[in-house]
Amino acid sequence: MTEEFYRIKRLPPYVFAEVNRLKAQYRAEGMDIIDFGMGNPDMDTPKHIVDKLIETVQKPRTHRYSASKGIPGLRKAQAGYYARRFNVELDPETEVIATLGSKEGLANLAMAITAPGDVMLVPNPSYPIHPYGFMIAGGTLRNIQTLHNGRFDPEEYMRQLDRAVKHSVPKPVAIVVSFPSNPTAQLCDLDFYEELVAFAKKHEIWLLSDLAYAEIYFDDNPPPSLLQVKGAKDIAVEFTSLSKTFSMPGWRMGFAVGNQRLIGALTRIKSYLDYGAFTPVQVAAAAALNGPTDCIGEIRNTYKSRRDVLVESMGRSGFDIPPPPATMFAWAPVPEPFKELGSMAFSKILLQEAEVAVAPGIGFGEYGEGYVRLGLVENEQRIRQAARNVRHVMENASDLVAKYKDTNGG
Repeated sequence: MTEEFYRIKRLPPYVFAEVNRLKAQYRAEGMDIIDFGMGNPDMDTPKHIVDKLIETVQKPRTHRYSASKGIPGLRKAQAGYYARRFNVELDPETEVIATLGSKEGLANLAMAITAPGDVMLVPNPSYPIHPYGFMIAGGTLRNIQTLHNGRFDPEEYMRQLDRAVKHSVPKPVAIVVSFPSNPTAQLCDLDFYEELVAFAKKHEIWLLSDLAYAEIYFDDNPPPSLLQVKGAKDIAVEFTSLSKTFSMPGWRMGFAVGNQRLIGALTRIKSYLDYGAFTPVQVAAAAALNGPTDCIGEIRNTYKSRRDVLVESMGRSGFDIPPPPATMFAWAPVPEPFKELGSMAFSKILLQEAEVAVAPGIGFGEYGEGYVRLGLVENEQRIRQAARNVRHVMENASDLVAKYKDTNGG
């Protein structure tokens, strides 16, 4: 009875475990860790959403089991959002399902559509649920490199997809895309989506789009939806979340929308697994989607201001961070003096020497090596404090690299 369970065996070691262990250890020792490592929104949920939750939870009838696919008013609210934001019409009954955050929806759809050995084309670097949801479900992964010289190149991406389809046996079942991207903060345009939909239809492959950061963007061009492409609903579903849009991460409310067959499969799987989110949470989520949008702009502007402070202050400290065009993350190359050590070692050095936590790029896939991800989840004062601490690391880079090599036998 000592052999590891099958699905647990398939998962690689959790790369972030060591950094998380060190964070906990150093905090216990009294260190003031400035934590950019986890994408956990820190802003307050807008008051009108909280007020609706309080109002609804005081009604005892809402304490009963809810609807697994989401209460009708919530599904209608999500359809209304897509109509206003993307000019995409959705049937709330057959093309919309509420999920416990986009992560749960992705994982359960993977369980619904994956047979053992099925090939899935997943981005790399990537948010971990994109590949590992399918791995847990028994699928086989084929990684598609999403960055070239630090940027997303649509032409190269499509060439990789074409090679992957030609050389995969059996033929791939699904392609996962995520723009704006976590962790890389890269964007795509509607032209890319049109080419992708045509490719997927030609090869009869499902498309799964993660649009969790649809409202966190920093220029005048809101990110598009894959479903804006004519005919995309024939082969695609899209996942969104209220976690970042309305600063509601702990509420665990998201959606899958699009292709009726895929939504039906997810609905059936979920009917065996849960009764949906607590009804007052769903009612409050509908209030968020139907309510005023100025709070979305305020949250977006806070992230933009933090981004600008991070890029400017870290740059003055010697750590160059390309300004992300979207998301609540910055994706930064490991500074040249530390490149030979890799992203994990650089993350440990920042933690030990600067009391600053970042996420090592290797944790998002092999093609994430050489980068670190920083979440915009500390206020501007703390960001500037972190930059002052990082300056010490950059000014003493040679000594720290030698110290790390000596300590670790390198």
